[in-house]
Amino acid sequence: MGRERKNLSPTYTELIIPTYDALKQLGGSGTNNEIYERVIVDLNLSDEVLDEPHLGSLNQSEVEYQLAWARTYLKNYGIIVNSARSVWSITSEYASELTVSAKEIVAFTVQKNAKKREMAKSNDKPDGKTDKPEDDIDSNDDVEFPDEVKPWRQQLANVLQNMDPYGFERLSQRLLRECGFTQVSVTKKSGDGGIDGTGKLKINGIVSFNVAFQCKRYKGLVSSGDIRDFRGSLTTDIEKGIFITTGSFSKAAKDEATTPGKKQIDLIDGEEFISKLAEYSIGVKEVKTYEIDEDFFSKI
Repeated sequence: MGRERKNLSPTYTELIIPTYDALKQLGGSGTNNEIYERVIVDLNLSDEVLDEPHLGSLNQSEVEYQLAWARTYLKNYGIIVNSARSVWSITSEYASELTVSAKEIVAFTVQKNAKKREMAKSNDKPDGKTDKPEDDIDSNDDVEFPDEVKPWRQQLANVLQNMDPYGFERLSQRLLRECGFTQVSVTKKSGDGGIDGTGKLKINGIVSFNVAFQCKRYKGLVSSGDIRDFRGSLTTDIEKGIFITTGSFSKAAKDEATTPGKKQIDLIDGEEFISKLAEYSIGVKEVKTYEIDEDFFSKI
């Protein structure tokens, strides 16, 4: 059953050109968050649009989901590439282009996916039935999901949501250690809006910061009030706060976290948390696969 109302967010086809333009403005490369921030400024998207959750997602907004598809289409066309650390960059072939054609990019991917559907039909079962989208077959994932929203990510998001609260705090403790934090300790076994743990972060082996973190297993949006409550719990010896959630942050929460003149709060949402777990192979392991270049075999 479809949604009863149209999504507030621009569609991925409407975000292809803004994504490319954002990367141009960023000097030819940028992270997911940098692209997101640039696009919402360029398109002047309202808080209502930015806070719209993606249907069926525990930790991603509709805008973020559509942007993920826009990046995937640009990647499929060969306009952008991404590194292991999710830094996207414009390829040399398109670095000097003033703009690109969203219509051509979409048509290219639609044609590519149509070929894959035809191949799937050739593998029909005796009863003539074919697999439907989101069929849990890894080889079909690039047709059914953007590169950054694979089924394993949603499965992991569900696992994180159902963890014991103290277990999630200990998992966050492990992740922060992998990220370079030292003396990381969990302070208590139940959260009440205050500090869940502390640690130290040394930059380039010289400058150290006392850090406190809070962990929230949210299924929705963390509000600006949650950020204010956490900031209010920080003692004078804490120089930096980190708010970790399995959900996502509202636009107001993001603004509150970076309010000038107040103690700055770094934010780690569910998508970034999952990416970090994958980067450091914490509780997950990479399974490699291969994509067949059908054009190569037909033209050789």
